[in-house]
Amino acid sequence: MQNLLDQFFNLTIMAKSLPLMLSGLWMTAKLCAAVILLGLIGGLLLSLANLSPRRWLRLPALVLTDIFRALPPLVLLIFIYSGLPFAGIEISPFTAVVLAFLLNNSAYYAEVYRAGILSVSKGQWEAARSTGLSQMQTLTSVVLPQAARNVLPDLLSNTVEVVKLTSLASVVSLSELLYTANMARSITYNASPLVLAALIYLVILWPVVRLVSRFQRSLAA
Repeated sequence: MQNLLDQFFNLTIMAKSLPLMLSGLWMTAKLCAAVILLGLIGGLLLSLANLSPRRWLRLPALVLTDIFRALPPLVLLIFIYSGLPFAGIEISPFTAVVLAFLLNNSAYYAEVYRAGILSVSKGQWEAARSTGLSQMQTLTSVVLPQAARNVLPDLLSNTVEVVKLTSLASVVSLSELLYTANMARSITYNASPLVLAALIYLVILWPVVRLVSRFQRSLAA
């Protein structure tokens, strides 16, 4: 039992590994900020294209949404990082991760946005237009705020998945939290750094998960 504790919960090793892992946590934070912000913007644009009455805009957007939802993010990441150099396109690990997750997450955010926009009744559109607002003003000032509120739990839940997804960046040697934890494990020959990484993810994400559950109960009521 003591040997098991030493292998997984060695506080001394955790303390020594913490500075290295904090640098990885900072990289994870930067990666999350870039991927989430770009994904929210890309998803909104893609959802508006999906709902466009213009066929030449709607059909390509629908195809792209389906493709990037169907492709596993790990496959997409490896293809971008390892495949593009064969075409003479060299990109950094950080850029490869951001690009791969942007394509994947935009597709999922687009579906969430689309559901939110469709949940706003046509009467809201007509009432806003009758006051003299343009279609763009109606969309940005009336429809999107209501749509975002209706799907806020789904947006938060998808964001939690994005944060967890960033751990895949370790496969392209990006020094995020999981990668640095694995480095510390290889140096110390002990699994405690991996346990510490799991605890850090738990501390960060558990409050968000509880917030999502609270919003879901609130909307259900």
